[in-house]
Amino acid sequence: MKIMIRSIVRPDKTHQVMAALMEAGFPAVTRMSVTGRGKQRGIKIGEITYDEIPKEMLITVVDEKDKDFVIKTVMKTAKTGDGGAFGDGKIFVSPVEEIYTISSGIMETGIEEKQEATA
Repeated sequence: MKIMIRSIVRPDKTHQVMAALMEAGFPAVTRMSVTGRGKQRGIKIGEITYDEIPKEMLITVVDEKDKDFVIKTVMKTAKTGDGGAFGDGKIFVSPVEEIYTISSGIMETGIEEKQEATA
């Protein structure tokens, strides 16, 4: 089965996380600039409240067996300092039911991959 890992990280950590994933053997990453807020409801500086904080979303799809390793790699690289800080981000994990390759028209599912691996 394939797993989609969506990591929301600080913009200044994006390149470090992507480099760590590349070095670990996971080069396929989709990157998007996003804005949002977490539990802290934004940042207040003086009289101004910024409720949409810029972040980067990194999306990668990996085999289920690699999920924990990829999550640990992202967490270690995206964390601010030793103890972390508010706003370091979140990681969301979802199963992937089907994958379509546009150029070839080939569709993959977790069941088919297992059948191919045992054949």
